[in-house]
Amino acid sequence: MELLKQLSQQLQALDDKQLIRKRRTVDSPCGPRVLVEGRELLAFCSNDYLGLANHRKIKLALQEGAAIYGVGSGASHLISGHVRAHAMLEERLVEFIGDHLEAPRAITFCTGYMANLAVITGLTAGDREAEIFSEELNHASLIDGARLSRMKTHIYPHADLQALEALLKASNAATKVVVTDSVFSMDGNLAPLPALLALCEQHNAWLVVDDAHGFGTLGPRGHGALEHFNLRSPYLVYMGTLGKAAGVGGAFVAAHETVIETLIQKARPYIFTTATPAALAHALLTSLDLLEGDEGATRRAHLQALVAQLDEGLRLERWRRLPSKTAIQPVLIGDNAETMRAGAALYEQGLWVGTIRPPTVAPGTARLRVTLSAGHTSTEVAKLIAALNTLERDSA
Repeated sequence: MELLKQLSQQLQALDDKQLIRKRRTVDSPCGPRVLVEGRELLAFCSNDYLGLANHRKIKLALQEGAAIYGVGSGASHLISGHVRAHAMLEERLVEFIGDHLEAPRAITFCTGYMANLAVITGLTAGDREAEIFSEELNHASLIDGARLSRMKTHIYPHADLQALEALLKASNAATKVVVTDSVFSMDGNLAPLPALLALCEQHNAWLVVDDAHGFGTLGPRGHGALEHFNLRSPYLVYMGTLGKAAGVGGAFVAAHETVIETLIQKARPYIFTTATPAALAHALLTSLDLLEGDEGATRRAHLQALVAQLDEGLRLERWRRLPSKTAIQPVLIGDNAETMRAGAALYEQGLWVGTIRPPTVAPGTARLRVTLSAGHTSTEVAKLIAALNTLERDSA
């Protein structure tokens, strides 16, 4: 069949460039130590940054939620799927992040990807001449949201405030939307949010902040990038995910109540999707309490200690650890094949580290994406450091 032949040729072309992705099946709960296809591995590739995905209190809360609400929600939020647990979670999220927003309200989504599609298409739905200003290194969901909106989109270079300012000055659009990650998922560095917000306030533009990798890990109370930078503004539209540091699943958007009502009425990814099971929302109430409490603070402090340990311990010459103070610690190698060999060698030693290649990152910037968790011990991080130092030296 000619169609299958075409697909096979495309797959072979990916394989020839060392770009084929493969799944591995995990037979244990998410955590630093996992059982993968019969092997015990030390995982440095999960976004469970605070080690909450297998927390006893959250698991008990999920069981309780299932006992109260059952399993499925049965419909979209706008039909019959908006259950009391969803409403309680949205109210709790306003308490969690609302200090940084004017007249705050929150809305929940099944995934962060869906939330970003909803925000960008919802904010621009009422203005066919709207313009979007997107950071060069934004997550795919933000890129796809801009594409789905069909609005004119400008891509500004990474963290280039002068370039963004020039684009905003040149725009005559009544609706301007600046979109950025807070923590860039493949680099681990932070966006200059205070300066971005100042530009948006000056040029009457929304600032959409995807805080997928900052929510729960940044700020004294884990309230995320807005708390980290001490920001507050009616121009902010904040997206946080609940399946990374929060340890469960789903996402939310928090903003001025008028923005949220606009999303409810206009955002197709929200209107036409079955609601997340209410049991997950119920479990997330416990997760948020943990994030905000003493245990969350202790876990964040431990995570930062591990970041410092990795920074001090790596002695790389050809490879390069990208500057990052977050849980995301990329080691830039460059070549696809060498990156894959490095990942395979680590895997043979019982260390599971993500290998990132194009199109996720630019050609020539393939890397190992090390992610640390508060569930790791200093001994385990020391083992990773020794393996990386030795591997780079021996592969020269």
